[in-house]
Amino acid sequence: MAIRERLSGNEAVAHAIKQINPDVMPAFPITPSTEIPQFVSTFISNGEIDTEFIPVESEHSAMSAAIGAEAAGCRTLTATSSCGMALMWEELYVAASNRLPLALALVNRALSGPININCDHSDSMGARDTGWLQIYAENNQEAYDNFVQAYRISEHKDVRLPIMICQDGFITSHAVENITLIEDDLVKKFVGEYTPEQYLLNPEMPMAVGPYATSPYYMETKMAQNTAMKNAKQVILDVAKEFEEMTGRHYGFFEEYRLDDADYAIVMIGSAAGTTKEAIDELRNEGKKVGLLKIRVFRPFPGEEIAKALAHTKAVAILDRSEGFRAGGGPLSAEVKEHLYDIQATTRAVSYIYGLGGRDYTVESAKGVFAQLEDMIENDAEIPQYQYIGLRQ
Repeated sequence: MAIRERLSGNEAVAHAIKQINPDVMPAFPITPSTEIPQFVSTFISNGEIDTEFIPVESEHSAMSAAIGAEAAGCRTLTATSSCGMALMWEELYVAASNRLPLALALVNRALSGPININCDHSDSMGARDTGWLQIYAENNQEAYDNFVQAYRISEHKDVRLPIMICQDGFITSHAVENITLIEDDLVKKFVGEYTPEQYLLNPEMPMAVGPYATSPYYMETKMAQNTAMKNAKQVILDVAKEFEEMTGRHYGFFEEYRLDDADYAIVMIGSAAGTTKEAIDELRNEGKKVGLLKIRVFRPFPGEEIAKALAHTKAVAILDRSEGFRAGGGPLSAEVKEHLYDIQATTRAVSYIYGLGGRDYTVESAKGVFAQLEDMIENDAEIPQYQYIGLRQ
């Protein structure tokens, strides 16, 4: 029986963690993810779960401890945001290259400087090439559902990679929404027990973790990681299908919202997709053929699938909530354009930056983007191919 509840995004993720009951959680507090380890430690104190909570002195230590616990054979997770993840940067690569399927509950927040505690995606996008799987949520329901699916993906024998479950700081992490929870026993059955084939505390199979790799061997480890990332695509879909059978909620690489017959589309990640949907509904009522492609899975990047879903459109706006500092757009823009080019799509693509440091993105903002695309195609208007939305003049 489905359970209706009102929870913030942080509460929803913490509830998923409680239902999974992982073995170890090292953590260090940082806004806006602090509540997640706070809630989990309360569950432990109340005897609701038996996770070993490790208070550490920094985020670098949190990821170091998580790596050690996972290597020892424990199902492990941590949580962080922004500069906290930047401090554990070195260790992100270690976790991925050692093929340790731990989980990171990431609450997206702008990186300094200047100091800003509000939402953008500069933290996770900065870590996009560390070898971690990355899955994003639009709302609290998706944050919960994504975390329930996380270990099934990361621990799969064909993957064995760490996974980030990302949600927007404050916008979803602290906002309370109605969501549907899954019964505890169903979650436990769905996730299952963690039974790694190889781990440090297995006396029957001695092993080393993180040894020095000389030049004749190093490249092969990178290729193995890349193969695992490719394998993750099918595993993500398989797990999502099984999740849908259990809950009725459908997930894939991305969501297509009124995209089938759209002439103009927006491509984006995260909570602002809900705002864009509202704009689309209003414009559809005016007879405008507009739609949305909301990306859920950023790593592995489903580039070919995205390009094919957009190929029928006349123009797309690719909205990044992170500046790529390449003088031409953000990381999402670069990757979508690459794959549109690969399939020789005639769709014109324009790069936008929005929402940095929590800057408002409104229904009118989305409508303005669609108006620009239409003007560019219908009136041959010249518009900037790389621009900011809502920038103060």
